[in-house]
Amino acid sequence: MPHNRTLGSITVTALSDGEGPFFQPRGEAFPDATETHWQAADRLDLGAVTDDGRWWLRFRAFAVRVGDGPVTLVDAGIGPADSLAASWAPVPGRLPAELAAAGIDPADVRTVVLTHLHTDHVGWAGPLFPNAEHLVQRAEVDALELFHPDLPARLLAPLRAAGRLRVVDGATSLTPGVRLLHTPGHTPGHQSVLVEADDDRLLITGDLLVHAIQLVEPDLAYAHEVDPDRARHSRQNLLATLSPPSWPLPT
Repeated sequence: MPHNRTLGSITVTALSDGEGPFFQPRGEAFPDATETHWQAADRLDLGAVTDDGRWWLRFRAFAVRVGDGPVTLVDAGIGPADSLAASWAPVPGRLPAELAAAGIDPADVRTVVLTHLHTDHVGWAGPLFPNAEHLVQRAEVDALELFHPDLPARLLAPLRAAGRLRVVDGATSLTPGVRLLHTPGHTPGHQSVLVEADDDRLLITGDLLVHAIQLVEPDLAYAHEVDPDRARHSRQNLLATLSPPSWPLPT
């Protein structure tokens, strides 16, 4: 059953599209991590490690709704059996069933925010959400050579032809209390979503933080970041801006 978090009049629902072991040892994904880092990260997120020490990866999307208004979906998972992620991810995903369990009709989704264009974040984008604008940063669209070669023809061109692709530049307000933030590094146009109500804040990070180990030590680079230095700066800047003065890290 999907999990909800409420901030004022805003409801954020965590949706699971699938899960499975990462395709390489986690020590290769974070080559500078120490055993101390891993122990602290595993205490933060017990479900992210298997009994034999592999990274158990959850593929998530998040539904954001202000009051009883239209839904904003952040990311679109790994997708159906023939999705672009099929060569490596555990497709088919279960996002349609998760939306139904959360009481969300895909027709009520009016905005799909794609944090970036890697295949495990765009799988259900497009036809499943016929009434939705799909938002991508301009820097991401300008770097299509970094992504799956079939992505432009299978996703972006149909969305553009239907008038449902919206290209944005930098920070953008979506609805009251919901904003896009440009958080580059993992990819050139990576973006995150900040939800704010009164003094309560929730950040949907996409792959700005791909594992709890980057909360333990934000300086740690992930092997699949396009620009590790820029990704590190994005993490450090955002955590310094949004976190309480004494960020409670595990010891």
